[in-house]
Amino acid sequence: MSKSRPAASPDQTTASERWRLPVNLANTITGFRILLIPVFLVFLLQFELVPYSVDIAVAIFILAAITDTLDGYFARSRNAVTVLGQVLDPVADKLLISAALIALVSLGRIPAWIAMLIIAREFSVSGLRLVAATSRIVIPASPLGKIKTLSQVVAVAALLLPGFGFVLGRPLSWYLIYPAALLTVISGIDYFARARVLLRPQ
Repeated sequence: MSKSRPAASPDQTTASERWRLPVNLANTITGFRILLIPVFLVFLLQFELVPYSVDIAVAIFILAAITDTLDGYFARSRNAVTVLGQVLDPVADKLLISAALIALVSLGRIPAWIAMLIIAREFSVSGLRLVAATSRIVIPASPLGKIKTLSQVVAVAALLLPGFGFVLGRPLSWYLIYPAALLTVISGIDYFARARVLLRPQ
């Protein structure tokens, strides 16, 4: 007679489900956000061929940014937070912002060094999270990181809209991207400081 396995504790079951059952509504929305990125780029960069393509691109960018709030809401409200979601969600955000920044550099709307500074920070933090995930340690988004993301979305949306407004002869969006870049650097330092504590050998 085969021996039955001992019943797993609720904590063990929850941890197992987080790793084995990563597909849910929240993660599906995150995947949808990633799929929107190439569509956004096509409309943004083909503005000479498609009428109102820039307006459509801005709408797609804002829609993708809104899904960032939706997937987090559904994950928490349905108790469906997974390790995959906690890793994939910030990666999706970084891909969206990075794609927009690279496109804006190609359009001559921001200096390349600002885009590279932000992108380097974003993917260094993503790498840090992946390293932590191999040890089943999740580094959650911090309040400062969420403020940083909001500042990036606002700055990029303003940069995407030509003639958004002018201050001292420069577009208003020009002044929005610099605080966003500063917050990006500061929040990156904060992530590495918190990760140093979480990853410290016990």
